[in-house]
Amino acid sequence: MNRRDISDDDTGPIRRVTDTPSDRPPGTSRSPRRTPPPEGARRPRPPAQRPRSAEPGKRRAAEPKPEPKPEPKPVGHGHSHGHGPAAPASRRVRQLLMWLLIPLAVATVAGMILLYPWGKDPAKSVFPQGTPVSATVTATITGPCLAEGQVQVGEPPPDAKPCLTSEVTMTDGPGAGKPLKLTLPIEPSTPRFAAGDKVVLSYNGGDVANPASFQIVDFQRGTPLLLLAGLFALAVIVLGRWQGLAALIALGLSFLVLALFVLPSILAGESPLLVAIAGAGAIMFVALYLTHGLSARTSVAVLGTLVSLILIGVLSAIFSAAASLTGLDDSTSQLIGSLGHGIDARGLLLAGVVIGALGVLDDVTVTQTSAVWELRRANPSLGWRELYGAGLRIGRDHVGSAVNTLVMAYAGAALPVLLYTSLSGVGLGSILGAEDIAQEIVRTLAGSVGIVAAVPVTTVLAALIASREPQESL
Repeated sequence: MNRRDISDDDTGPIRRVTDTPSDRPPGTSRSPRRTPPPEGARRPRPPAQRPRSAEPGKRRAAEPKPEPKPEPKPVGHGHSHGHGPAAPASRRVRQLLMWLLIPLAVATVAGMILLYPWGKDPAKSVFPQGTPVSATVTATITGPCLAEGQVQVGEPPPDAKPCLTSEVTMTDGPGAGKPLKLTLPIEPSTPRFAAGDKVVLSYNGGDVANPASFQIVDFQRGTPLLLLAGLFALAVIVLGRWQGLAALIALGLSFLVLALFVLPSILAGESPLLVAIAGAGAIMFVALYLTHGLSARTSVAVLGTLVSLILIGVLSAIFSAAASLTGLDDSTSQLIGSLGHGIDARGLLLAGVVIGALGVLDDVTVTQTSAVWELRRANPSLGWRELYGAGLRIGRDHVGSAVNTLVMAYAGAALPVLLYTSLSGVGLGSILGAEDIAQEIVRTLAGSVGIVAAVPVTTVLAALIASREPQESL
């Protein structure tokens, strides 16, 4: 007969194969199902309970006793972050986590309150940026660079650069519906506009009928970006369902923290590193608890992430100072020129390191915590040392791919800088020692050290907490 050891609702029907010897001779087929006897007749005893006579000269083999069926336990996931709702932690574990996390949460909120630029006007660029206006290119002509009303006489000089004259029609702004002719010199870095392109113009506030009041800035990219964002959201919700929706909400809140706290505070002159630490702490609490729920395992992941972030910040500060990194790359220099006042460029570099490593750290710490919890659930007799050893073996496989992810992300972002520096023709040591390349090296290596350290730190915290959980709370 079939016995169920695991719930069919979780795993499907499973047929158990036992070692009990069969009563049928070898080679015979299974007998057909017997029809029930008529009412009142003596019901035959089941084969398992019918005594069998021993053959002469042989002892009868002992009947195997049926083993008690264990209660089915929920089967958890391994690497996946989509674990189900965790069972409530014991009172001792809850108190321990509260003593550790509440001061950190209070410090994060206090830091955001102290660093936010209350009552200050939003920072503005000292250079006029112009008002963006949407337009559509109706025609393009390549020819000599001539001002409005000029006419080319004779052949242009051989070294003269051609210009692209674009006829555009504005679709919004003060000159909506009016046509314009804009001339743009053709350079290797100039975008190639064609008829039918949706473009963005910069309006300086002058006469709407004067083409000099407008300048072609870039393409319109709103529609494809919205479509891609919708496809991303659909994929996350289809696969993750309610947890995927929670992850999207957490992602939106993370962007709000960056846009409403991190950027205004840094632009107002606050320390970029302190702002990044406070903002990363807020993102960490919101994203992890909203996505994975209020549980002991999520709290351990928060602790592991915070410890690793502190380590990354300390290492970045030490080695950026030792390498005499100023943080004054092209983008930072342009930012300082637009602000009109100084900014802590090295702190801005360190802030980028902390925020850039946060996403990878979340992945590592949540995975390690879930792995330790599932190991304890599978074998409640394991102590914290056994849990730590098993979880660390899992983490070794994960840390290699996580570090490679971080290195490739930074290398991809710095690819134009790498290509430009390699054109100089100097040695490899000079290329790696350049300001722009050295910054990426510090970002990559400091972040990678933090990711590597996150594995044993999070694993030992998870092992200590999970080993103190009562078996009924797992």
